[in-house]
Amino acid sequence: MRRFPLLHIVLFFITFLSTLVAGALQNGVDLIEDPGAIVSGLPFSGTLMTILLFHEFGHYFAARRHHTLATLPYFIPAPPIPPLVIGTFGAFIKMKSPILTRSALIDIGAAGPIAGFLVSVVACVVGLILSPVISLDQVEGGFSLGDSLLFTFLSWIIIGPLAPNTDILLHPVAFAGWIGLFITALNLIPIGQLDGGHVLYALIGKWHDHISSALVGVLAALGVAAFLWDFGWPGWGAWAVLMLILGTDHPPVLMPEERLDPARRRVGVFSLVIFVVTFIPTPIQFL
Repeated sequence: MRRFPLLHIVLFFITFLSTLVAGALQNGVDLIEDPGAIVSGLPFSGTLMTILLFHEFGHYFAARRHHTLATLPYFIPAPPIPPLVIGTFGAFIKMKSPILTRSALIDIGAAGPIAGFLVSVVACVVGLILSPVISLDQVEGGFSLGDSLLFTFLSWIIIGPLAPNTDILLHPVAFAGWIGLFITALNLIPIGQLDGGHVLYALIGKWHDHISSALVGVLAALGVAAFLWDFGWPGWGAWAVLMLILGTDHPPVLMPEERLDPARRRVGVFSLVIFVVTFIPTPIQFL
């Protein structure tokens, strides 16, 4: 008998509320004086929550298709406080039974990022159409977001080349799409048991651990470079430490002799290509 998923529902609504507040604060709303203006956060909150829902249910339904027990998504609210006001630390599901085959592993690992990626791309396109170009002389303080290869391409196609001393002021929908692409990249880093680690293990098996360990070193180097040469992001150093704590290896599947079919290999390669085009060496710089 299934238990009523009370905790999942409560966490979802708390996270929806925290991202709604975050979206309103991004618009400069004073929620103490005008609490009704919280609805101005809907474009950001609705977009970001949709991206997270598609990502996590991509995993969930792939797990169900392969008869792997998995929980419903746990959403993680975050206090909507400066400097980067987004209102959530993301979401996750827990696998409650082992994954049997490499085919199941690649399906489950790739389904979430691909689903979230597709919604994020749509959000970026819609949001960039709504985003104005402003002079940097209008900007005081704040932060600048880095661009992945994909976001740079979308910006160039939709807005075109920027004049000197100008930049794009992202519409809340575009900002949520940017976050969605960044979350996709984080999850697809081929380390340990991240989504990208699942995909890499399914593709190359025992060689996974060597590449996983090497990439932890790359992330640590980017973290150090941020302090020494202002290139990279200090957060990559923290991410490298977290990966070491969680482990860089991957447990074997129960039926390792099963071979991947060509279609699943293409899915795996496509997932790693998504990682390359969404990865941002310097995702944020404070001005």
